Amino acid sequence: MARKNAFYAQSGGVTAVINASACGVIETARKNKSVINKLYAGRDGIIGALTEDLIDTNRESARAVAALRFTPGGAFGSCRYKLKGLEENKAQYERLIEVFKAHDIGYFFYNGGGDSMDTAHKVSQIGKKLGYPVTCVGVPKTVDNDLPITDVCPGFGSVAKYVAVSTMEAALDVRSMARTSTKVFVLEVMGRHAGWIAGAAGLAGEKSGDAPHIILFPEITFDEKAFLDRVRQCVDKYDYCVVVVSEGVRRPDGRFLAEADTKDSFGHAQLGGAAQVIAQLTKEKLGFKYHYAIADYLQRSARHIASKLDVDQAYAMGKAAVELAVRGNNAVMPVIVRHSDKPYRWGVGVAKLSRVANREKMMPRSFISKNGFSITAAARRYLAPLIKGEDYPNYRNGLPRYVTLKNEAVPKKLKEPFKI
Repeated sequence: MARKNAFYAQSGGVTAVINASACGVIETARKNKSVINKLYAGRDGIIGALTEDLIDTNRESARAVAALRFTPGGAFGSCRYKLKGLEENKAQYERLIEVFKAHDIGYFFYNGGGDSMDTAHKVSQIGKKLGYPVTCVGVPKTVDNDLPITDVCPGFGSVAKYVAVSTMEAALDVRSMARTSTKVFVLEVMGRHAGWIAGAAGLAGEKSGDAPHIILFPEITFDEKAFLDRVRQCVDKYDYCVVVVSEGVRRPDGRFLAEADTKDSFGHAQLGGAAQVIAQLTKEKLGFKYHYAIADYLQRSARHIASKLDVDQAYAMGKAAVELAVRGNNAVMPVIVRHSDKPYRWGVGVAKLSRVANREKMMPRSFISKNGFSITAAARRYLAPLIKGEDYPNYRNGLPRYVTLKNEAVPKKLKEPFKI
């Protein structure tokens, strides 16, 4: 087999552990020099390929690459940029192949969610059509935990840990002052269509009366009366009420609770402010003093409190992606397979990109309580192992030591620039 170069890119919202996957890809590629010559990365994701803005990862030291395992954010830059269908914008895919051909790239590793897996799948198809086949392997990543087939998505375990811990700590604060101050605290978490992150907050409560007292899931239509009744009951019984709301909660008419009139670059409705809507509702209807918080980027960047299991699985997915590619697998994605709950055991499997692309895995109804406000024992069995273990970064002067790579550019070979 002739040696080829490889291309790696990060896509979509980053996570606390996406760089651990990058570490897995780079270190494993370096161990397979007989097949992979050089590994390039795209500056700002797939945009780096379209604009021929490549980064030479071979210029990074082994120590710097290893430090990626402990560093949040996207080391090479990410993007929200979805390539359209092959027929709609064939020029974009032809440009990718043109860049790959110019730089002798025969392997494409795309680290992202459902939209990214769709892109990798399409690139594998267009390469064949244009007479320049490219081995395309996805590397799963998403805090939303909504990729199908894989038991869990790298990135989720750490955000789940952050949200559960934050819920527990905030609840202790609110409870301390509830008699004379705040009665309702609302935490908004990510999750457009799937309530996995909101559900993870339920791990903070181990016995009756523990927070969170109410979880609002995207899978359950918001019932204002039932919600307000539940808030009043909790305040009457416990003096306070902690609510965790997913950004994607919908009204009975199907609209998002906090939908703005704008779209993001993937064409999704721009969300934000569900916590404020919920908190103000409790004030207007029940007269309770409230506070609210929006976890936003904090939840997905909190490497200081990452789940060790999540870090290990993120690295394993990067490593497995390269191993699959060098063994000749194409248009596939490594997945996490759960073998048992107690003790938690897992392994690495494989799925076709065609079965992963543009599909979402919602929380099963069996994971949500009958009244729609909490998680069930089945959900707890699934979620609990995912937040276990600590893998702290090194600290200096009280702050984590995170790595910044050199990210040296690869000389361009094509004369014609490409506008995105």
